[in-house]
Amino acid sequence: MGINRTFFFNQVRSVLFDGSLKQSQVDGLTAILDKWEGEMPDADDRWLAYMLGTAHHETGRTMQAVRETFASTDDKAIAILDKAFNAGKLPWVSTPYWHKDSKGRSWLGRGLVQLTHKSNYEKMSTALGIDLVANPTLAMDLQTAVAIMFTGMINGSFTGKKLSSHFSATKEEWRNARRIINGLERADLVASYAKSYYGAISYTTGD
Repeated sequence: MGINRTFFFNQVRSVLFDGSLKQSQVDGLTAILDKWEGEMPDADDRWLAYMLGTAHHETGRTMQAVRETFASTDDKAIAILDKAFNAGKLPWVSTPYWHKDSKGRSWLGRGLVQLTHKSNYEKMSTALGIDLVANPTLAMDLQTAVAIMFTGMINGSFTGKKLSSHFSATKEEWRNARRIINGLERADLVASYAKSYYGAISYTTGD
């Protein structure tokens, strides 16, 4: 059985997208569902729901790979980050990781889950067999961004916390699952998105 996509899209359109979905949003959601059904359809549905909720939050519900600050170019994103940093609005940042290196590469956040820092690009390059170090903007490709999200959240590549740390036969931690990505930043909000997605997941024989 596969996910009943008619029910799924009707539900999320109503509950999470104010009654209307753009084609780009449908494409993003479809890419996530396709990877899930193609690779791990029998895994815990809460994992899928939490990944969908995370992408919903991190992309500003565009469901497309985005740059940190939602800027259209690296240079614009860097300028926005510099301004915020210089104004003391990023107290958790000690060294601006977004500044370009000697080869003109910036390690600012990109994708569905905002992959940041060179070390994380290196880690994902090894895991996926895609050279994100030579060209970090490859993280803006939708299929690559989906793969990064699945790999990072399932394996605990981002913070050491992973989906199975919070969702298992004995655990259901919608709020604390935010630690997979970014501590408890907007944890309740992301949990609310994830729970709404979970309510949209049902199955059909496809007959």
